[in-house]
Amino acid sequence: MSLREELAGPAAVVAPGVYDALTASLAVMAGFQALYVSGAAIAYTRLGRPDIGLVSMTEVAETVGLIRDRVDVPLVVDADNGYGNALNTQRTVRLFERAGATALQLEDQTLPKRCGHLQGKSLIGAGEMAGKIKAAVDARHSRETLIIARTDAVAVEGMEAALERARLYAEAGADVLFVEAPRSREQLGRIAAELGGVRPLLANMVEGGDTPISTAGELGGMGFRLVIFPGGIVRALAHTARDYYASLAAHGSNQPFAGRMFDFGALNGLIGTPEMLALGETYAKFEGKEGAA
Repeated sequence: MSLREELAGPAAVVAPGVYDALTASLAVMAGFQALYVSGAAIAYTRLGRPDIGLVSMTEVAETVGLIRDRVDVPLVVDADNGYGNALNTQRTVRLFERAGATALQLEDQTLPKRCGHLQGKSLIGAGEMAGKIKAAVDARHSRETLIIARTDAVAVEGMEAALERARLYAEAGADVLFVEAPRSREQLGRIAAELGGVRPLLANMVEGGDTPISTAGELGGMGFRLVIFPGGIVRALAHTARDYYASLAAHGSNQPFAGRMFDFGALNGLIGTPEMLALGETYAKFEGKEGAA
């Protein structure tokens, strides 16, 4: 079943955030049927920097390609603001689609953009953003590549403007609508009530962000059809990594931390080393029908 078909179903699709092939494979092992390639998580891990527009289009495309080589579930990809105007957006769509994206999320912030749960955001005009959505729709090779239109207007222009922008983006051809950073359950409910019949809706859960944390079941009950947890994996890993390095510095050994980490064999088992080595052996010597010359 395609992601488009999944989003038409009765339950919300949960897409946890990933930032590389390892986190993607672990998420699939946990049973997730779709993943969210988070621009913020890429910035946190590849650059060690905040989500303020520092990650480039080609860095994200490379990441998507590496993840796609490892997993075959739908990939929802954070494409920021298309990295420029409508023509830049079209190039982004073509590049990400070839890399393996199933859906591209585009937002209406100016350049440079910043995390949707940081303050001080600014927006391009609604008409310009609608043009970028239309350009994205025109550029995609397959109709099954979804265009997700995100508006950050709640924090900048208010809820009414955010709803108006979302409706305009739907008219421009967006397949999914994403009103970023509502500040209460009442606002979440209003978004679902007013836009749920227009397009499938995306909800973003950011630990410590502006939007109250809800379960996927609760959000699905409201009417949201795609729920993302984009940066949670980095917050979890950063917490563990901080404790790991502190333990190593204090003890000069990993022994005190051994219960909280994989050993060499366990990690190799997790990533499929024995299977890959065995596969390599099947290609080690090919003699053909006539045998070796």
